[in-house]
Amino acid sequence: MTSDSIDRRIKDRYPASCLQVQLRERGFFGRGRQATAVTCLDLNRYGMAVLCPRPVEPGARLFMDFTGKYISESRVGARVVECQPFQTGYRVSVQFSYCRDKNSYSRTVDNALSRLEGFYNRFAS
Repeated sequence: MTSDSIDRRIKDRYPASCLQVQLRERGFFGRGRQATAVTCLDLNRYGMAVLCPRPVEPGARLFMDFTGKYISESRVGARVVECQPFQTGYRVSVQFSYCRDKNSYSRTVDNALSRLEGFYNRFAS
């Protein structure tokens, strides 16, 4: 991981390997393409890093679906910040759209991601 990616973070991220995540690149007219199962490396309410079997271009817009203990959230908008070869695939760093642009803000998504962050924060402690 580069020092630039660490310096960009607003808040610490927490390991969340047991969180099930699928990402879909957003196509034309808001439609998502085929979902890809990825492994969550870490997360906070603003973004996350995942291990993906294929590269995803920086700047790509995504929909992300989360399934974990006590929570399920679908179609969370995100944008790829960085993609680098990592272990057996690619480390894809994403920032959630609701915190990038105030026009995209959703209290529902903010609350759901805050609950996820809180759960993994307590789990990591």
